[in-house]
Amino acid sequence: MRVELYYWPTIQGRGEFVRLLLEEAGADYVDVARAKGGMAAMMRFLGGKEPGALPFAAPFVKVGDAVVSQTANILDFLAPRLGLVPDHETLRAEASQIGLTIADFVGEIHDTHHPIAGSLYYEEQKKEAKRRAPVFLKERMPKYLGWLEDVLARNAASAGRWLVGGDLTYVDLSAFQVVEGLRYAFPNALARLERKIPRLVTLHDRVAERPRIAAYLTSKRRRPFNQEGIFRRYPELDAPAPRRPSRGTRGRRARR
Repeated sequence: MRVELYYWPTIQGRGEFVRLLLEEAGADYVDVARAKGGMAAMMRFLGGKEPGALPFAAPFVKVGDAVVSQTANILDFLAPRLGLVPDHETLRAEASQIGLTIADFVGEIHDTHHPIAGSLYYEEQKKEAKRRAPVFLKERMPKYLGWLEDVLARNAASAGRWLVGGDLTYVDLSAFQVVEGLRYAFPNALARLERKIPRLVTLHDRVAERPRIAAYLTSKRRRPFNQEGIFRRYPELDAPAPRRPSRGTRGRRARR
């Protein structure tokens, strides 16, 4: 099965969740917009000039005659074909539920730096972003990550190693990407929270060590995080850096 992935060529963005699935599966795929003429091909689909379902936006994939868009929907479509979700109907629905929740989370992450409109530059909505980000870091990020931690804890089939069933699925790859992105965008805030989500942190590390994922992460196919994608590093939006005790304080504590 050959998969044509259509997404913006210079960023990870939402397309990265699809790439991780394809890389882990060892799938035969092409990242169309990164090839010569690829952007024009993508715009033909978005402009309704190609057959098949009309995508609202990238990412979307073409598999045979099928055109499938929306990140969570793409993952749900590809995963059973690539062996990255259980066959059991209930477990597949559970994976879809987790994938859709992660998609909601990703949308909120994006809106920390673009709370007014995606068509405006960050600098044009910086004031609003500086109001929104602290609320996200205090309320929303802990809620989403804590929920994923609870899902892991409840999954007896894998003894808390994976989110669904007894083995890795596509939603584990998505959870990895979220943690990786938050470490880039909000390193201080996440560092304070990681001790409360040990299973999720361990899952992230476990995914990163998988041979195909490890090879992908060090390849040129893996675009670095930058200031154009979903996960952006604006220090003014992050929590303050953890305070370190002064040498004098450490000395006094040591003498006690």
